[in-house]
Amino acid sequence: MKKVADQIVDAISQVLVGKEQQIRLALACLVARGHLLIEDLPGMGKTTLAHALAQALGLSYSRVQFTSDLLPADILGVSVFDKQTGQFNFHQGPIFNQVILADEINRSTPKTQSALLEAMAEGQVSIEGETRPLPQPFFVIATQNPFHQSGTFPLPESQLDRFLMRISLGYPDLKAERQLLSGTDPRELLRGLKAVVSADQLEQMQGSIKAVKVSDSLLDYLQRLIHYTRSDASLEIGISPRGALGALNCAKAWALLEDRHYVIPEDLQQVLPAVWGHRLMGRGDAGSLPGERLVTQMLNTVDIIE
Repeated sequence: MKKVADQIVDAISQVLVGKEQQIRLALACLVARGHLLIEDLPGMGKTTLAHALAQALGLSYSRVQFTSDLLPADILGVSVFDKQTGQFNFHQGPIFNQVILADEINRSTPKTQSALLEAMAEGQVSIEGETRPLPQPFFVIATQNPFHQSGTFPLPESQLDRFLMRISLGYPDLKAERQLLSGTDPRELLRGLKAVVSADQLEQMQGSIKAVKVSDSLLDYLQRLIHYTRSDASLEIGISPRGALGALNCAKAWALLEDRHYVIPEDLQQVLPAVWGHRLMGRGDAGSLPGERLVTQMLNTVDIIE
């Protein structure tokens, strides 16, 4: 499994230079059957990563540019009256693809953002009284600009919680930036990116998570971390059962990508900032700290072995 994962990461790294850790986190998120939120400044490669993931995994892909006037029907689809037959025919929206890039999701209104909730939670959409299944595997990869930028609508907590991970790309280091400036345009590299695995192979990878073993001591460690979020005075709210299960599944996916069939504490520590960073909120002096920083403080406080 590690060989396949490395091939995927290497292929995407040809397009998105110097971001191997973020690519591996994104891959672990998809293997864990989660949805991914990429938050960063414009021009950092958020859209490039989403498109490259879809191509490298051999999945059908659709991009929706979220704007303030976007309507739910623009995403889900709409019925159009056919004069010849005298009937309404349903025209599928872009959501009927395996990978949906919700580009700049926080530039749309909450009403439009909520159109994704059922799809992300249940892999189906209800339109005009009929439930329609979505193709499998199904992933939403959303990008958003920092909330302080103009024209943004903050994602409500219920919508944020639907995303298994939130990652940021950040500025490239000097070596990666030099390679970017002196190399081929990433848009050309993206057009030439070939699928490394098929959709069937990806589903096999997802199914392999069930065989990854978790020891009682690892579960004890995870529960101590969960309890910390619910009891520490510096935190506003604790991790929900969905957030706890998400962390465990991501740790299993990370172990699988490292070619192990058992989870170690380091697997959990690698994924927790991305899985819990958007779920934790500080109180008092900690209120201004980003969630990822709060997770790091927690990992430095809670012992692996009690």
